[in-house]
Amino acid sequence: MTAARPLYGHGTAEARFLGARASGRLHHGWIVEGPSGIGKAVFVQRLAAVLLGAAAPDAPDTDPVMQKVLSGAHPDLKWLRREVGERDQLRQNVTVQQVRDLTGFFGLRPALGGWRVGVLDSLDETHLAGQNALLKTLEEPPRNALLFLINHGTTPVLPTIRSRCQTLRLSRLGPEDTQAVLHLAGAGEDDLGLLARGRPGYALDLKETGGVAAARAADALLKTIERPAPTLVAHTLLAASRDAGALAAFGDVLLDWIAARAPDQPGWGKVWLDIHAVRAEAAALALTPLQTATKMLAILQDGAKSLLSAD
Repeated sequence: MTAARPLYGHGTAEARFLGARASGRLHHGWIVEGPSGIGKAVFVQRLAAVLLGAAAPDAPDTDPVMQKVLSGAHPDLKWLRREVGERDQLRQNVTVQQVRDLTGFFGLRPALGGWRVGVLDSLDETHLAGQNALLKTLEEPPRNALLFLINHGTTPVLPTIRSRCQTLRLSRLGPEDTQAVLHLAGAGEDDLGLLARGRPGYALDLKETGGVAAARAADALLKTIERPAPTLVAHTLLAASRDAGALAAFGDVLLDWIAARAPDQPGWGKVWLDIHAVRAEAAALALTPLQTATKMLAILQDGAKSLLSAD
């Protein structure tokens, strides 16, 4: 029988958690962090299932506990995500009330007599007041209660939260694991592998957008970034501004390319931060996708003029 939720990569982190469980000294709060799209939710779901009584993290979907966990029907598991609000649109953040409801959930006795498990997915998407509301649970954890905090690393974790949790850091997947995940999802195309860059879930999310074309155009542009042809620049900006997925893929390719050079030339670090700042501020400044892509590319080209000539 095959696992209901197969895990690719992250075996060391999973073994660390299971070892803590076996020792009888399992901490009550765990931050599971790493880039988006690498399988953090799958990782947490497997561990939650084991805590709640599944035979193993790789239990098949015939396992009764795993069935309940996968269907969202287990009474002792509460998984918080952003909810749909007014006008049927996804809210920007996990709300304070959702976090308070989680605190109330932990105050109840386990329905099936074992653990109570809460998952906040994700910490990055939780309002600051909501993050502060977590502290009551982390400071005074009920018996046999465990909280998983998924963190994509897009915003800093409050020191008061981090100091009260154990941290499991998950990395991007290797090429073989990335392709295995894409193949399992029926999407093993080479272009998606290019877009994934170790984040297959991210690539799958962007599959129906202009992300693949934008990533391909960005890769082509970066090969001649010191003196790109005007037509190539225009084509790349057009591809990058097609939709939100295209803009995200374009920015990620640029940032990955810069990050690979930063260890040898610290000057690239400032370029990375400046481009990241443009992405973060785009919505607040009401920039269009084309304006955002143009600003990011201009920052990269300015940096390339001085840093690449110094190589």
